[in-house]
Amino acid sequence: MFDKLLSWFSVDMGIDLGTCNTLVCVRGEGIVLNEPSVVAVRRGTNRVLNNGNAVGFSAKEMLGKTPGSITAVRPLKDGVISDFEITEAMLSYFIRKVSGRGRVIGPRVVIAVPSGITAVEKRAVLESAERAGARRVYLVEEPMAAGIGAGLPIPEPTASMIVDIGGGT
Repeated sequence: MFDKLLSWFSVDMGIDLGTCNTLVCVRGEGIVLNEPSVVAVRRGTNRVLNNGNAVGFSAKEMLGKTPGSITAVRPLKDGVISDFEITEAMLSYFIRKVSGRGRVIGPRVVIAVPSGITAVEKRAVLESAERAGARRVYLVEEPMAAGIGAGLPIPEPTASMIVDIGGGT
């Protein structure tokens, strides 16, 4: 009941953390964000530029136009987190952008993860999203999320094939 009350003050979202792009879907609205999984940071300190806002398109636009002290980082490799702090900053930016700065209660978030990742990699995704401001985090394997999104009869005893041709595959 309390969780239902909290949902009036926050949003429910699904996140596909891709190696090349991150997509965010909001319940009842569909895909509301599709941006590159790129973060611009100051070399040596790993501090995100522009007060934490040099993420996605704005970070990609900086590629090749910045001094040597600034670098663009892709914090995911082969669908898993390769840089925890940068992934947290990226998730935080995307969650703020989608849910709005005025919301005081973090969203419930479902994150699609590759089916073959380890328990440690799953824990990294969970912790990264929690530290980025999510109130609750749920993980679903990418093939299952794709099947649900495609409207496949998941509970039925019928065969279906899902082919993932994402950037990290």
